[in-house]
Amino acid sequence: MFFILSKTAGVLLRPSVTMMLIGLCGLLLLPTRWRRAGLRLLVTSFVLLLVAGVSPLAGILTHALEARFPKWDASRGAPDGVIVLGGALSPLMSRRHGEPVFGDDAGRLFAIARLARDYPQARIVYSGGDGTLLGTGGAEADYLRPLLDAFGVDPARVVLEPRSRNTAENAAFSKELIKPKPGERWLLVTSAQHMPRAVGSFRAAGFAVEAYPVAWRSDVAYRFTPNLGIGGNLARLDSVANEWVGLLAYWLTGRTSALWPAP
Repeated sequence: MFFILSKTAGVLLRPSVTMMLIGLCGLLLLPTRWRRAGLRLLVTSFVLLLVAGVSPLAGILTHALEARFPKWDASRGAPDGVIVLGGALSPLMSRRHGEPVFGDDAGRLFAIARLARDYPQARIVYSGGDGTLLGTGGAEADYLRPLLDAFGVDPARVVLEPRSRNTAENAAFSKELIKPKPGERWLLVTSAQHMPRAVGSFRAAGFAVEAYPVAWRSDVAYRFTPNLGIGGNLARLDSVANEWVGLLAYWLTGRTSALWPAP
């Protein structure tokens, strides 16, 4: 039930969708006796879309998440293993085009090549199944093999976990697969924006990990620069709002160790 709600209610909670629904309600009210209310809703929708599209809100929310966990300190020594979370490939598009198709979080994949080279003894796990609501996209992990050859990484070094559909399942199934031993050090590779929820999920599953954030979307020190790319700004706001809502939902359902996980 949680998975279904995350894929349905989660879409409706996106700021751009909410704002457009307000406008749609207003449009439907125009030919009725509630025309004045409809006009107010239309104006409200337009103003909210405009403000969200040009304001620094998306950047501020993104930077808060990405700054939560600093870059991993390599001076602490070599890790025993690396867990890379899915979300960087589109299984559906990969299947249709016959080759891996990257998403916005491709930095997760490039980290495999870098860490495999720097730590040849480390075990590597890629956790990514089919996150679509109807389960028709195919497992993301199934499309990783061709990339390993391109990266020069021996496929035998990489263990695939193709069952997980969300971050909580990434944590549970990775722990089940790896069976980490006390004292082992495992790096968790995911997008910087997603790291707080990911670390919280692994802690809730009883799997201690060290954050290795990648694929940043904001600067090291946040600074607002005017940007009139309204479409792109709204997309960023939808993406980061999904993470904040996800943190709250995971905390309320016990899927993360804290509402605001700390290093």
